[in-house]
Amino acid sequence: MAAVQGRGREALAALPAPSRRQEAWRFTDLALLVGLDPKSSAALSRGDATDAPAPQGPSPSGPGTLRLKLDGSSDPLAGVVLPAGVSPLSESELGLALGHTLAATGCEQHWPVELNHACASQVLALRIASRSQMSLELVSDAAAGLRPLRVLLILEEKAQLQLCQRLTASGAGLTSLVIEAHLGRGARLEHGLVALGQPDAALLAHLALEQEPESDVSLVAVSAGWGVSRLEPRIVQVDGSATTTLRGLQVVAGDQIADTHSHMAFGGPEGQLDQLHKAVADGRGRSVFNGAVRVPRAAQRTNAAQLSRSLLLSDRARIDTKPELEIVADDVRCAHGATVSCLQQDELFYLQSRGIAADQASALLKRAFCEEVLRELPAAARQWCPFERLLAADGSEAGRADGFGLGLEGLEGEGG
Repeated sequence: MAAVQGRGREALAALPAPSRRQEAWRFTDLALLVGLDPKSSAALSRGDATDAPAPQGPSPSGPGTLRLKLDGSSDPLAGVVLPAGVSPLSESELGLALGHTLAATGCEQHWPVELNHACASQVLALRIASRSQMSLELVSDAAAGLRPLRVLLILEEKAQLQLCQRLTASGAGLTSLVIEAHLGRGARLEHGLVALGQPDAALLAHLALEQEPESDVSLVAVSAGWGVSRLEPRIVQVDGSATTTLRGLQVVAGDQIADTHSHMAFGGPEGQLDQLHKAVADGRGRSVFNGAVRVPRAAQRTNAAQLSRSLLLSDRARIDTKPELEIVADDVRCAHGATVSCLQQDELFYLQSRGIAADQASALLKRAFCEEVLRELPAAARQWCPFERLLAADGSEAGRADGFGLGLEGLEGEGG
């Protein structure tokens, strides 16, 4: 990674830091990161002597699942015996593949990506062999400072990978995540990402995916509790004839800001996209969604649907949502839409009229709103974000006072 670091630091020195004067960042207040200088040696995290031992090896989720710890400083494969069909990339393969999907999806020069380039000293680079099936869990806990995480995955023809990823923060600082995945013909990737932070921590994540024909991607991302979070899924169907399913849920309260900027590009005919993004905003929280779908002339018979649904729980909270389609092809089925609503009084009244207390009725409606996304997480990832914790992810009494005290103790059997 030394050469990548050198190029990244040069690029970072030439690039201005994002500001709200830039269109792509105009809703994102990065004041939380002002004290973090990515060019200083102190910011280039090399781990912490107090880090817990890496929970590497077989996962508690069950046999056949491998769990690895990503801390940005140590080799995640040290002492690990990989199952059949999974192998690390060689140095020459890494040199050819690293950055390829970032370039294909048009984000290799984005500031958060260059920041990761400049800081990351380790990369988890795996190849999933043709027709192999693999279940992988990646867990990361960010302490103070900057924690750069880098993952590169190559799925060969008809390979299948279920990837469950958990990001948490135990201290103030920044988690920088960059994932690249290339799917061969007929490959399948099921990725569940659960990111639960705290108000003095920030998350910047790029998920770059490249799909060959007949491949299938399912990405479910859930985030809550971060002072600032920005998630950028960027997918390209190289020659079309692939399937992409995107599900997102972001929860903000207090003064938190959560951004999702997705970009979907179809490079050929008969591609499919099904995207649903949900947001819950309370307190003075701010949720931002910008979903771009590009359908060029070559992408005839594309079937794409994009929907943004947001729940506004406070008159001080704010939702900014902008789903967008750019269609040049003339034989397509494409739709998009956006809704912003609050808890409906008639629904609250209906539940209360059947003996359910007001706070429990409110909690049930919020749970139902989130469940549409949560139920699509892989089973292991779902265990990492119980609903009660999700809507009070900062763990503070202030967060609960903002409307996230759910009072579900008597309803443990309800919902998923």
